[in-house]
Amino acid sequence: MLSIDGAQKSGSGTIVRYAVALAALVGRPVRVFNARKKRRTPGLRPQHVVSILACAATCGGTTEGVSVGSTEFTFVPGSRVAGGAYEWDIGTAGSTTMLALSVLPLACFADQPVRARIEGGVFQDFAPSPGHLHHVLAPLLRRMGVTVSVEVTRPGYVPRGAGVIQVAVTPVAHGLEPLTLTDAGVVGQVRGIALSSHLAPRRVSDRMASACEERLKAAGVSCRVERVYDTTAQHAGANLAIWGESTTGCRLGADRAGALGRSSEAIGRFVAETFLEDLRSGATVDRHLTDQLVPFAALARGTSRYIVPRETEHLESNLWLIGQFGARGTVERRQVVIEGLALSTGCRARLADQMG
Repeated sequence: MLSIDGAQKSGSGTIVRYAVALAALVGRPVRVFNARKKRRTPGLRPQHVVSILACAATCGGTTEGVSVGSTEFTFVPGSRVAGGAYEWDIGTAGSTTMLALSVLPLACFADQPVRARIEGGVFQDFAPSPGHLHHVLAPLLRRMGVTVSVEVTRPGYVPRGAGVIQVAVTPVAHGLEPLTLTDAGVVGQVRGIALSSHLAPRRVSDRMASACEERLKAAGVSCRVERVYDTTAQHAGANLAIWGESTTGCRLGADRAGALGRSSEAIGRFVAETFLEDLRSGATVDRHLTDQLVPFAALARGTSRYIVPRETEHLESNLWLIGQFGARGTVERRQVVIEGLALSTGCRARLADQMG
């Protein structure tokens, strides 16, 4: 059994989520201790519990010690990753998109397409928006060989959650291809979605979108944001997400959730400035893709390369974690280089033997 110290690097839930996903894919039992040790409230939160159990359900695995507040647990993967239809309810405003990211590596290697309904928080700080997953991450995963779509059925916000997203994955035919993004190219028109729930009288979607468009226009970047007013969410909330593709196929995005005391105009300007900052850095991915791509590149058959806006603690954590499973990842002068494990359906046992 492989032991993973959750207090390493960022000491966050990122280590918990991807340790389980990678263990399931390489067929290696894992014990995680000091889970989320460096967070204000250490131990597993509801969203982490559901993520671990979702991975177990997908691969027929078993767990021990997986409960809210636990700082140590074990995960023993099953023999195959099963596709089909799944439903997971976090029960709180915990992030549905983070749960999606937890099971997505497994879904890439499932024996048939995967469809998952996930209920919880949809838009919040410190988690990617569904728009980012669908319009920024998914197109790059398509280049690696897997088709992913993420749709919002019902928006959900902090503190109540109760939002719903639908995730659909068509697995790879053989294995993931490596990703090479070393030329930033030129970004064309930027698009986006300004969504607000129960806030039409205050014109929140229009105000977020206009502030973002104006700031990008002043910087010489063309942007068109769709205004959406929702009435299905259980309470009021808002989110703005934008994305763009370069002439060389690179993807950049930025987003921001609404919050008490955070004006619509401030959200629009923040999103625009975040996008421009990553764009001007010469990076080939945005600050969120920086760490999101690491697990997929670690599973690919070949060497992936991309340039990040800046090094982050989540990037450092994910590079350290894939090293525990036999992959190699480095970052030098903002270029990430990852030598993948060349995972395919028939090589799980071989990888486990090599590691053990």
